[in-house]
Parts: sequence; structure tokens; C-alpha cells
Amino acid sequence: MLFGGKGSIGLDIGSSYIKAVKLKEAKGGYELELFNVHPLPPELIVDGSIIDSLRLVDSLKEMITTAGIKAKNAVISISGHSSVIIKRISLPEMTEEELSESIKFEAEQYVPFDIEDVNLDFQIIGPKDEPGQMDVILVAVKKDIINEYINVVREAGLNPIIVDIDSFALENMYGTNYEVELDRNIALLNIGASTINMSILKGGISVFTRDSSLGSNLHTEALQREFNLSYENAERLKRGESVENVSPEDAKGVIESASEEILNEIIRSFDYYRSTTVHEDISEVILSGGCALIGNFAAMIAERSGVETRIADPFKNIKIPKKFDMSGIEEIAPIMAVAVGLALRKQGDR
Repeated sequence: MLFGGKGSIGLDIGSSYIKAVKLKEAKGGYELELFNVHPLPPELIVDGSIIDSLRLVDSLKEMITTAGIKAKNAVISISGHSSVIIKRISLPEMTEEELSESIKFEAEQYVPFDIEDVNLDFQIIGPKDEPGQMDVILVAVKKDIINEYINVVREAGLNPIIVDIDSFALENMYGTNYEVELDRNIALLNIGASTINMSILKGGISVFTRDSSLGSNLHTEALQREFNLSYENAERLKRGESVENVSPEDAKGVIESASEEILNEIIRSFDYYRSTTVHEDISEVILSGGCALIGNFAAMIAERSGVETRIADPFKNIKIPKKFDMSGIEEIAPIMAVAVGLALRKQGDR
């Protein structure tokens, strides 16, 4: 899903924040050129769909001005269990050109939408053990969802050159910052305000992806109800600040109770992955997104799943010049994982 250009910004439009990252190639890797996080009013984006495009355009324009963004090209991404289908499928061996011609026919049995209503893409992973068969990652995204995001980004004055998928952006971020271990299965877990993106990598290659429409809004809503707080104050409390005579310690039990639904969804997804593979377990979880900023959330995942869980560092192998506030970046780095993955994309990548 490419639209032309170079020198682009990774633009992660979430339901709570817009995150922007620009990287430049430096000796032996990458250097950070631009970093910005812009809060969004609630309810502009719900379940991956844009509800109020005019206000979202205004927020994007405001971010472009305050961040001093000069580049015009942007790489954006989408996710959502109801609009994005990602499947690993087995097909007879053929060339990429042959599959390009037959992908619409091959995809029909796997896509629960009218095939004319989706954009299709694929990546050939490699041959299967059975002779004459190959593994393919199939991606189908509803055209109206893609068009919603493209139109908003264009209205704000940017040129969307690539539309990616959140879970693929996470894989990009991981590949740049972490050593790929061939014998380990790594679960990349990005939990934002209203979405869980899960991608399980085996030897650095995606073997399982799943999006769920749950997220840290559950914590915010529970804190609002329990302590009669505004949305803004509940968000601050969730991040560990004291508000209106309510301390983070008071909030701890409420947050843990609200986490149960998210944790149950993660465990269900892990169990489903294990049930579809032969003797495959998960070696490690790398957690990103807003939930990674909640004090003991990584520890709760580790305790419930029995899998070592650590918080993502999307800037681990990226040089950060002195002009940036290092402590500020470190504080919120986990929510930048998708934006970093998008900033790493180059036109023509598969």
C-alpha cells in the first residue's frame, strides 16, 4: 500500500495520542531526528474507526505546528480486529508475480468481507515441509478504513506514502533493536488505549498475529467511576500522579481489577497460539503501548502467563542526539514502538 516519496515521518495515530518519529540513517544504524507526542480528545477514534475526522485533522495540524514538522511524507498504520485480517496460509509454490495475479482468488476463502471491498497484500515466507507448498502471510484491510486515515492525513497537509499494519511496525522496531534468536518465540504485545496488537515471532519471522479491541481505557473508566474523576485526572492517576486527594496507592487495587479483562484476553491468545502449533511455547513477552507505563502491568502479565515479560525500548539501538530530553524520552519510550517501526519503513520494503 504505497503512494510515493522519501524522507518520511512515522505517524502512529492512536485513540489517545498521535506519536511522530523521524529517523535518519547514521553510521552503523539510525539517529533520532524528530520525536513528538500529541494528546487526542477522547472518542475521536473508536475501535480503529475515525468518528470525528474534522477534529482529528485539527489535532494533526496542531501537532505538525508545535513539533515543527517540515517533512511532508508520512508512513501511517492501522489495526483492528473488525477491519484488518492477517492470516498465515499455505499455498502451492509459485512466483511472486504469479501470486500477484491470483491473490484475489486465493484470498476469497480466508476473508470474511466482499473481496472488492478490501485492499490485499501478501508476503511469501518460504517453502513448507510438504513438497510443492509455501507459507504466505495474507493481509486484507477494508478500503473504507484505509481511505478514512489517508484522507485525514492528507487534509492535515501530509502525504501518506505507506499504509502499514501496527503489528508489522512492531516487528520492524524489534528487528532493529533486538538480537533475533532462532530458537526462541517472542511475543510482541502493544497495548494502547483501545487495542491490543499481538505478534509472535519465531526466529524473527511472524508466525501469529491478533488484534483485540481492549485496552487501557478500561483502567481510565474504572478510575473515573471509583473516584468520580474527569477523564484527564483519571489518565494522570493511571500514570502514577496524585490527583484530587487520590494517591497512586489508592488507585492500585482499581487498576489491578480493571486489568483482569486485558490479562484474560492475552492468556486466551497465548493458549490459542499454543493450540495451533506443535509443542511451541512463548519464550518472552516484550510489552509496549500505554499499558507498559502502568507501574506493575508487566509483572502482572509475567505472573499470569508464566512468561518472562520486559518493557520494550524502541530506541535501544537508535542514537539520540543531545538536543533531546533523554529522561523525557525514556519515560514514555514504550508508547513510541509503532511510530519507530513506521519511521524505519522505506518505500519498496516488503
